[in-house]
Amino acid sequence: MAADSALLLSLVEEYVSGLQDSKAKDTATVDKDCHVFSCCSLSLTSSQPHTRARGVQLLSEVLHECHGNLTEGEVEVLLAFYENRLKDHYVITPPVLQGLRALVSVYVCYLCFSANIRNLFVFFQSLMLSERACVYNMLINLMESREAELKGLGADFVFGFVQSMDGERDPRNLLLAFQVANNIIHRGYDLGKFAEELFEVTSCYFPIDFSPPPNDPHGITKEELIQTLRDVLTGTPKFAEFLLPLIIEKLDSDVLSAKLDSLQTLTACVSRYEHKDLAEFLEGLWASLRREVFQTSSEKIEAAGLAALTAITSCLSRSVLTSDSEDSLCTFLELVLKDCKHHLCEPDLKLVWPSAKLLQAACSASNRASHIITAAVMPSLLEQYNSRTECSHRRTLLEVVQRFIQSVKGKESVFVAFRPSLCSMVFSALTESNSSLQITATSVLTSLAQQTGLLLDSDVELAVDHLTRLLLMEEEERVRSVSTLCRSLAELHPAAFITKLIPRLKKEIVSSEQKSHHAVRQRCLSALAAVSTQPSVVQESTPVLMEVLSSAHAGSVAFSIEEVVLACRSLQRVAEQVKDTEETGRCFHDIIIPRLLSLALQAALQGDTSSGHRSPLLQESVLSAMVSVISTSCSRLQPMLAEQTALKVVSLFLSGDVSFLPDNSFPSNIQLLKVSGDSWSQSQMVCLLMGCVCSLPRSVEVPQMDQLLSELEEMSCSCSHQLSYTSAAKCFAGLVNKRPQGDDLDSLIQRTMKRVCNELDSASSSVCIQAFTLMIWVAKALLLRYHPLSTALTDKLFSLLDDADLGPMAADGFSLLMSDSADILSRGCHADVRIMYRQRFFSENSAKLVQGFNAAPQEKKPNYLKALSNIVNNLPNKESTLLSLMLEALSCPDQDVQLSTLSCLEPVLADPPPALIRQLEALVNRLLNLTSSPAMNVRITSLRCIHAVSSFPEHEVLPFRARVLRALARPLDDNKRLVRRGAVQARGEWFLLGSPGGR
Repeated sequence: MAADSALLLSLVEEYVSGLQDSKAKDTATVDKDCHVFSCCSLSLTSSQPHTRARGVQLLSEVLHECHGNLTEGEVEVLLAFYENRLKDHYVITPPVLQGLRALVSVYVCYLCFSANIRNLFVFFQSLMLSERACVYNMLINLMESREAELKGLGADFVFGFVQSMDGERDPRNLLLAFQVANNIIHRGYDLGKFAEELFEVTSCYFPIDFSPPPNDPHGITKEELIQTLRDVLTGTPKFAEFLLPLIIEKLDSDVLSAKLDSLQTLTACVSRYEHKDLAEFLEGLWASLRREVFQTSSEKIEAAGLAALTAITSCLSRSVLTSDSEDSLCTFLELVLKDCKHHLCEPDLKLVWPSAKLLQAACSASNRASHIITAAVMPSLLEQYNSRTECSHRRTLLEVVQRFIQSVKGKESVFVAFRPSLCSMVFSALTESNSSLQITATSVLTSLAQQTGLLLDSDVELAVDHLTRLLLMEEEERVRSVSTLCRSLAELHPAAFITKLIPRLKKEIVSSEQKSHHAVRQRCLSALAAVSTQPSVVQESTPVLMEVLSSAHAGSVAFSIEEVVLACRSLQRVAEQVKDTEETGRCFHDIIIPRLLSLALQAALQGDTSSGHRSPLLQESVLSAMVSVISTSCSRLQPMLAEQTALKVVSLFLSGDVSFLPDNSFPSNIQLLKVSGDSWSQSQMVCLLMGCVCSLPRSVEVPQMDQLLSELEEMSCSCSHQLSYTSAAKCFAGLVNKRPQGDDLDSLIQRTMKRVCNELDSASSSVCIQAFTLMIWVAKALLLRYHPLSTALTDKLFSLLDDADLGPMAADGFSLLMSDSADILSRGCHADVRIMYRQRFFSENSAKLVQGFNAAPQEKKPNYLKALSNIVNNLPNKESTLLSLMLEALSCPDQDVQLSTLSCLEPVLADPPPALIRQLEALVNRLLNLTSSPAMNVRITSLRCIHAVSSFPEHEVLPFRARVLRALARPLDDNKRLVRRGAVQARGEWFLLGSPGGR
């Protein structure tokens, strides 16, 4: 015990003498029972202020460190001591506040602060920045833990805080002070007669114009200060009589940020106010808002002004009227209508839109406001439309009406009285010859359709007649807007489209007209897809699309390949957008998919007919479009229907089971996966199998999986037809990607790898291309799911870069590995795709690529450069670790490699790594050489890169200025305008380097 006391005394002496500041922690470690108080007695009573300050500082730091078990009496003594020390020399104040903060945070339950808080406020103005922050933090802690006692001080606490905060300038302390003020307002502290004083001491900072210094270590932002101050100013209606005049004053500022802050603060405050708080200031507020919207040059100011008007109107709408009270809402809206309504009668003047926006903002605030404004405005707008003859004026009036309809969305009763006139106006515009007027009318009709009760069934039918007529016109812009309206209307009124639009479109599609009818057919096919969003419409539209495929196959109607492809794409679009219900699932499972397979099989078995007609369904583009239909459909099937579809389709391809196909007149010995002679028309149907089984959810079990994989492997390695063996390889890979992990999968992959490698290593193999195709797709399937055996396949791909025949193909294979696949191995097809697989592949294999490049003979190096370009070009974040190889790739004679490498480099140049700047000589030389490339795209991209290099550090690029300016003289005379433009932009930036007014 005596030893501890001696040690404690020595530590105290060392600290007080200023020799060891770290001894405070050692003192706290030794002094478990807080005996340091008695040991500090000499320093605390010293006649030297700095010695007393060191003693108090040690005492405060020990309180922070040890958190000893002080009794209530000891705490009271310490509090009295610290309170007394506040009157001591100013150098003692900081450690006193530090000790008080320790007492507040640890022993707050023992303390009584009535007198002590007042003392803190007395000394506050003389404190330094960090000491004031300490007091603010103490107040925040006390407001959390001793709220009742602080509220017991009444308005004295508010007055003391106002005195303390007055004149605060440091942003860090302001943030804390605003937090204290916010607590005072929102937690029900008694403001007494000091509400105006509290407002004045905080509002003097409004609007905030603080801009943090660069690399500010404190992290104080302007937005944080703005929001905290706004919470204070808008926190209580007691501030209304002070805040609203201040906002009106600040809106006269020429500073846009001040205007924006004022408008946003106005929007925030009126949500807490009542109409009586606003009544006195309505005219001034309206005058300011009107000016900001009428005269603003900033969209943000305009939007904030409109939001503020909506908030004010909403506040006034909440007023409760009595027999003798004034209707503040009507009074305010009279002001708005008086200043804005007459401008709506001048559609050729610039104030029509600001006026319309103001009226619409007020209209959207409440049901009462919308009734008042529409009753005053709509008759005038309708009359103006009927009296005007110029299409531009009528279009403007239509757009204004549409904005009003959209502003009161959900308040259908507002426009019911004007329904006949609105419908008459819209249908009249639809019959006009002016295309822009018709397009605007379709938009207004869409808005009317979205409001309940504004279109009767007869109106909808008349609208469909007009839309059908417009669809068959030749102007593409009108057709796009009409298709959008058709989709919106069909969702709300499907019956009219089933009975009127679809039969008319069907008639137009099967019309026998020739070339002039091609565009109309395309629009009709697209329109069928656009309206097919409801199951009832899908039941009627899909048979029309299927009839196009049937007629094209039979040759009964002359459809072009493009039209057949568009019919398939329309079917795919229907499958994508229709609501996912059992009804639509049944439609695709029972009708669409079997019918597509049946038509494709008929075409495959039929081949060329004796009449010379060849089914367009044999074309690769049509088959690919059919794959997309089947893939999209199967990916959205419910689990039970998906299992049934898988069973039927696999049975068809493995066993020749055609029982589920319509028009079942097929032979019984069909073997679609068996390769025989000249049977490409049948073997290519494997792409439809791929579209089905590779798009099913992973939870759906594909039947006869082992046999199916075996047949697909055999076809992919032995078939000579490119679409057939490629589709078989992709189907095999898609199934492998989804197959559960285990020994069965590993043995399958190893067996496939062995066969593929044997074919690739055999110099006499006739199917090495097929084997390579299978290998690259399986490698991608395994890479996506992080399977361990993917490394063996990618290593084989790296080794093929040195192959004389397969080297270029192997380099292109890296693009397939790294890019997204649309038809299989995508998340849309439920493939197993892990995050950041590209980055993982790059990090694991970049070293192999560098080593292979360094070891390869000169004639094989382009393969490595192209592989690198394909890898880096598909990375979301371009890597800079292979810059030397990328620079080497710029010298490769292959133009595809050059363009791909330039595309990789361009984003890197925006934020160049140090390694690139160190190789600036080589970079500039290669880029300048490429500005003379025979390929226009290479010239343009190299000029963009030269342009980007000009933003490098000036001292690095200035030595190249003269050389670059000379080299860019040639592309200034290029015969391609895009090249000349790029050269002008790049040369301008380089010319300004180092010159007055330049960078």
